[in-house]
Amino acid sequence: MSILEIVKYGDPILRKKTLEVTEITDEIKKLAKNMLETMYSAPGVGLAAPQVGSSLKICVIDVVPNGRKRPFILINPQILSGENKIELEEGCLSFPGIFEPVKRYDKITAEYIDLDGNINKVEVTGFLAKAFQHEIDHLNGKVFIDYLAAWKRKNIEKDIKRRKKGGDW
Repeated sequence: MSILEIVKYGDPILRKKTLEVTEITDEIKKLAKNMLETMYSAPGVGLAAPQVGSSLKICVIDVVPNGRKRPFILINPQILSGENKIELEEGCLSFPGIFEPVKRYDKITAEYIDLDGNINKVEVTGFLAKAFQHEIDHLNGKVFIDYLAAWKRKNIEKDIKRRKKGGDW
């Protein structure tokens, strides 16, 4: 396994819709395992394929604290329903050092395919539900700052421009 380079905001791949995975090959399994290793080393709680330069509908999530691993590898995931929106602070590995409150569902039902090709339907709540929504957004070309007021998004983009100029992005 190897650690992949994480793409930062500004790279056009973060705005592209990803392609459905039609077959779970050894390459897909290797990508998923490398994404997990990259996410853990970042450290982060989720990572979508576009964040490592791949346009495939794959993301990985693990929100279990204290070093106990309980990863989800989601292939072609989709949110089927959501309930009870709440606002919590959110960050992203593609936006290092930037955190903002975002409204998301507190409870969702999602469907995805696992690495064995099985279709899974899960109901998740709290932080895990937020992570599912955040990573699935990445697969649809959406990033968390899209949920912010236009003026706030523009301020973040200006800050990123300054950081790029200064070599800190």
